[in-house]
Amino acid sequence: MRLRNGRPSSGPSLSKLDNEIISILRTNGRATNQDIAEQLSVSAATVSARLQRMEESRAMRVVAVSDFAAWGYNVIIAVGVRVQGRDVHKVGSDLAKFPEVLSVNVMNGSHDLELLVALHDFSEVQEFLYDHIAGVKGVSQIDSGVAVDILKYHFNVVPL
Repeated sequence: MRLRNGRPSSGPSLSKLDNEIISILRTNGRATNQDIAEQLSVSAATVSARLQRMEESRAMRVVAVSDFAAWGYNVIIAVGVRVQGRDVHKVGSDLAKFPEVLSVNVMNGSHDLELLVALHDFSEVQEFLYDHIAGVKGVSQIDSGVAVDILKYHFNVVPL
């Protein structure tokens, strides 16, 4: 079961061929429909139709994921934010506008929002937290933790 907009929904059913197509794209995201078709002994039109169906059913989408370090980001910070006096979603939308903010999540727990922030080096941490994040209307408290090592960086979040 998967949650979408707070409601349970069952995931789309994928055939063996669908899973094989996804597996090839996970290994080589630049594989053409023809490349995939040749590996699976099907036509390129079949691959194209399957990809379109999986994207339309939201079973998958093809995206580019870049490496933090390749863009010069050497500091990753998790930031918990408590919000007061303003709608959480509006505060989250304002925080999401900062290019350093990689993700904003509305939370249930000790923080109203949780951010993942990437910075170039440690000299930027204090300024970003106290001048940028804390400067957003509605932010009442921030708690941050600096990632000292990345043990998993994997965007294939749904095991097939």
